[in-house]
Amino acid sequence: MTTTGKQLFTTLESDGTLTLEIAESTFPDPTGNQVLVKMEAAPINPSDLAILTGAADFENADYSPGKVVAKMPEPFNSGSKARHGQRLPAGNEGAGTVVATGDAEMAKALMGQRVSCVPGTAFSEYAIADATMCLPLGDHSAEDGASSFVNPMTALGFVENAKMDGQNAILHTVGASNLGQMLNRICQEDGMDLVNIVRKPDQAELLKSQGAKHVVNSSDGDFMDQLKSAIDATGAFYGFDPIGGGKMVDSCFKAMEQVAVKQMTEYSRYGSNQPKRMFIYGRLDVAPTTLTPSYGFGWTLSGWLLFPFLQSAGRETMARMRKRVLDNLTTTFASSYKEKVDLEGMLTKEAILDYRRMATGEKYLVTP
Repeated sequence: MTTTGKQLFTTLESDGTLTLEIAESTFPDPTGNQVLVKMEAAPINPSDLAILTGAADFENADYSPGKVVAKMPEPFNSGSKARHGQRLPAGNEGAGTVVATGDAEMAKALMGQRVSCVPGTAFSEYAIADATMCLPLGDHSAEDGASSFVNPMTALGFVENAKMDGQNAILHTVGASNLGQMLNRICQEDGMDLVNIVRKPDQAELLKSQGAKHVVNSSDGDFMDQLKSAIDATGAFYGFDPIGGGKMVDSCFKAMEQVAVKQMTEYSRYGSNQPKRMFIYGRLDVAPTTLTPSYGFGWTLSGWLLFPFLQSAGRETMARMRKRVLDNLTTTFASSYKEKVDLEGMLTKEAILDYRRMATGEKYLVTP
């Protein structure tokens, strides 16, 4: 018995033509450990926008119901050569009800249950998901559970990673994002100091109203002084940054080093030997990451992605993290949405120009 339903596809051609369209799809019967989920809610995360919109020009795109055709500029088009000509589904995560299962016991146990899942094809009326990556939601709504994987597990992953590395303070460069607010709540629960960087006074107020102690505003004239005193107060020489491009990581390393040098008892021409570590976990700014030689040699910059971290953390840690997310889904790990749209509603000019800005606290929820 095959199931049919509407699904969103994104195709980039070699000439830079990007087509987003809603099309009728056929979904195979689940086998083995698979389940078929009737999707009810799926968030548009920054990680979805890479294949959904990329750097394409949606101001001047052609819009028709359920279809958009836009141009991808260079060098972004040739940089995406690997996907040229491929018709890709989208939507990392979401929630819905299991309507069919494979014959593995774990899959069969989920029949009829509302679950959150990470199918990678969530912008669709149906999705095939792996039972091991499904989280039964119990009495929670699909909307409550839609964002229960990527942001909660990422924020929790930062804290777990910091603990594994013997840290007791974290720096985060977009403090007021949905993920940043979650991280703030987790750190308070776990007694982990957190330095939050924001861009606007109202974002600073928002975090402080949620109990954040160390909030610094990058648009203030004395930003570096604020940052140094927060790092000095907390010992946050370990940070996470989703911006990627520009000078934010550089500013963090500079501030960390200046704090560390101040704590040294004798001069060294190599700078401090305080380890300073930053992880880039996103590319909100696609410009090059600029680093300046001004913080000695005791620094490490690396990428951070959720799935490789979970694999290295192991099954027990992952199970413990997932249980914590489920137990606190509507409190610590709650997400808020600016707009709800259906599949066709995702492809209007107004919606695309709005959600691709990735503005703080303005996430969209798709209800297929």
